[in-house]
Amino acid sequence: MIRSPQIVEVGPRDGLQNEPKLVATGDKVRLITRMIEAGVRRLEVGSFVNPKRVPRMADTPEVVAALPDRSDVSYIGLCLNEKGVVRAAQSRAGNRRGVDEAGCVTVASDAFGQANQAQTFMDSVTENRRMLALARREGLLPQVTIAVAFGCPFEHVVSPARVVEIAERLAEAEPVEIAVADTIGVATPGEVRDLIGRLREALPGTIRLRAHFHDTRGMGIANVWTAWQAGADVLDASLGGLGGCPFAPGATGNVATEDVLYLFERSGASTGIDLQRAIEVSRWFAGVIEKPLPSRVGRAGRFPAT
Repeated sequence: MIRSPQIVEVGPRDGLQNEPKLVATGDKVRLITRMIEAGVRRLEVGSFVNPKRVPRMADTPEVVAALPDRSDVSYIGLCLNEKGVVRAAQSRAGNRRGVDEAGCVTVASDAFGQANQAQTFMDSVTENRRMLALARREGLLPQVTIAVAFGCPFEHVVSPARVVEIAERLAEAEPVEIAVADTIGVATPGEVRDLIGRLREALPGTIRLRAHFHDTRGMGIANVWTAWQAGADVLDASLGGLGGCPFAPGATGNVATEDVLYLFERSGASTGIDLQRAIEVSRWFAGVIEKPLPSRVGRAGRFPAT
C-alpha cells in the first residue's frame, strides 16, 4: 500500500503575506473554514511578526480568534523570534482556541539572515533552539522550518552539508517536525532527493520531516513527488499556487494545493482532502482577490471529470 502524505495548507499565511490586494479578515477565515470542510487538517493561519514588516499579516490575532474550534484540526502560527512565540501562546489565553503549533523559522544562509534579521545562520539556530524550548513550555507544539535550504537570493548556493548540520543542531531541541523550504524556488528533483535522503538518515525517526516548495522555475510538483519518495512525511501546499516571500526578492507562489492533491490522487495515495472541493474553493478565492490563480488543476479541473 502506498503511504499517505500529510498536506499542510499554507495559503492563509505564506500564500497571502505578499499579495498586493489586502484580503479582509472575514475572507481569510472563510478560506480556512472552507479548506477544513474540504478535509485539510493542518493549516498555517497567520504570522506573529512585526506588522510593519509583514502588513498583510497584521490581523493574525483577529483571524485566530475567529477560527473554527475543531479538535481534529491543528493551527500553525509563524514565529520569527521569541516575542512571536509569546504572542502565539497568548492567542490561547482565557480559554480561547488559539493556535496549536509554533512554526519557528531559521535560515541556512548568513546573507539571508543578515539581510532580514541581522543574524548569521548559527545565530538564528541558537535563537530557534530557545524558541522551540519556549514553545514547549507554553504548551505549543514546537516545529521549525529551515528557510533557503536549497538556495539563497544573496548567497546563491547553499551546501546540503550545512542544512544537515543545522537540522542536527535543531533536533537537539526536540522539535516534533523539521521542514526544509525552497524559499526562492531553485531546487531540482536530484537536489531534493539528495537532501531529503541525508536528512532522513541524520534525524531521529521521532522527528517528522516536512518539505516546502515554491514553483518559481516550474519544478514545484516534481520536487513534491521526489521529496515524498525520498522520505518526507509532510508536504506544504498553497491553495491556487498563492505565495511569495516578502524577504526574498523574486520569490513567487508555492506549489498549488490542487496540483498536489491531483498528483497523489492519480498516483493512488490518499491525502484525506477532497480534490473537487479544493478546486471549488480555489475558484471562489480567485474571485475574492480578483485575479486568476496559477494552479494548473484549478483551471483545468480533475480527470476524469465528475
